Amino acid sequence: MSADRPFFITTPIYYVNDLPHLGHAYTTVACDALARFMRLDGRRVKFLTGTDEHGQKVEQSARAAGISPQEFVDRISAEFRDVTRLLDVSNDDFIRTTEPRHTRSVQALWQELERRGEIYLGRFAGWYSVRDEAFYDEEELIGGKAPTGAEVEWLEEDNYFFRLSAWQDRLLAYYEANPEAVAPRSRRNEVVSFVRSGLKDLSISRTSFTWGVPVPGDPKHVVYVWLDALTNYITALGYPDINNEDFITLWPTTLHVVGKDILRFHTVYWPAFLMAAGLAPPHRVFANGWWTVEGRKMSKSLGNVVPPKQLVDAYGVDPVRYFMLRELPFGSDGDFSHRAIVGRLNSDLANDFGNLAQRVLVMINRDCDAAVPEPGPFDAADQRLLGTAGDLLETVRNHMVEQAFHVALESIWRVVAEANRYVDEQAPWVLRRSDPVRMRTVLYTLAETIRHLAILAQPFVPGSATKLLDQLSVAAGSRDFAALGASPLVAGTHLPKPAGIFPRFVEAPTA
Repeated sequence: MSADRPFFITTPIYYVNDLPHLGHAYTTVACDALARFMRLDGRRVKFLTGTDEHGQKVEQSARAAGISPQEFVDRISAEFRDVTRLLDVSNDDFIRTTEPRHTRSVQALWQELERRGEIYLGRFAGWYSVRDEAFYDEEELIGGKAPTGAEVEWLEEDNYFFRLSAWQDRLLAYYEANPEAVAPRSRRNEVVSFVRSGLKDLSISRTSFTWGVPVPGDPKHVVYVWLDALTNYITALGYPDINNEDFITLWPTTLHVVGKDILRFHTVYWPAFLMAAGLAPPHRVFANGWWTVEGRKMSKSLGNVVPPKQLVDAYGVDPVRYFMLRELPFGSDGDFSHRAIVGRLNSDLANDFGNLAQRVLVMINRDCDAAVPEPGPFDAADQRLLGTAGDLLETVRNHMVEQAFHVALESIWRVVAEANRYVDEQAPWVLRRSDPVRMRTVLYTLAETIRHLAILAQPFVPGSATKLLDQLSVAAGSRDFAALGASPLVAGTHLPKPAGIFPRFVEAPTA
């Protein structure tokens, strides 16, 4: 990976028909970890998230709430913005599709597609799901409903169409030439199979409601919510000005992370729209899985929707972030449970990493005058642990490039386990009396290993890693990945009094 290569990462823009839940938090935290990792690795990063605020479903929800659509989306969008702060998310931009910059961008893209002959006016007759904001063929329906279980209605109206059918072969050629463009592999196979089965032209305007971007030159039509929503990614880079620095440097070096339910829109419609407008498609689209709760799908009717604030209030920000990224392979479905998150918190964080840091720093504070110890000669065991810590960046980097967050964390925690074994084998509390020079060497080796671990843990548990680096007196300018090999701990540096980083979770006693 070239450290100077720019990197543009996006969450899906979240639909404002409902409040944020665990699934939204999961995708956002994953993107945040990757954005933080790339920044620490010396790359120029832009990290985008935001809200999708148009469409018939929003118009209906606002009406049911007795308020205007704009008031409704203002209220819900603010909830999503609050979640980014709650979860310590480092996004560079938060886009809303009701912003003037986005209206300009969508209308400019429409006009470019129209200019190139990719749009025509026709009549749509078919099945439409308001909940999914999606059109379905008869053969896709299951028991008279959409594949998602959503209700569908027969729709007939004059619409503008995008010539999607003309892009079938070019899309297949694109997937063939770019095998990493759709991930994970199972999803890529699904997309290729869908396109090979045949593409029909796509309705891209609606006349039965008004809450949307007006079609240029024909304002009784509004732009189909998916053409509107997908355009947000280039709106944030300044489109239609494709000669500005952001657009030139960041597009198409792009990773879109999306839920698997909206994969088709991002991997079929979106690259076709872009190529039809003379723009390059994004570098990669990754579809993450879904969370169930205690084995059951999240739903309001079951009352098991998990609000992010409820989790953070119960467990803390970093334990929640760690659990979501460590518990399951990114791209697979997984189950959330109280037992599972407490297990990760107490075992991985408190017992393993937290206990390692606490006991080493306490010994340094007590036995080395609260300063980084002066090491003597390093023996084979010291060199082995320091070498393992020094090799960790390349291992973690390879996993992060593949969005294998759980494997990256496994790699870090293997070194945590190795450091804990080293403590037990070397027994510095015994060396304190028998061989003080050796004790200082062991404690220096451990402190330097913990420095590596803390720096590499920053993308995942940023607040806790910062506290740990503070306790090692690592300068603010020496916390990126370039400092791993270049800025080892300096003997004699004063260290503050240690404090626990990951407290154990203790159940409150029941009455």
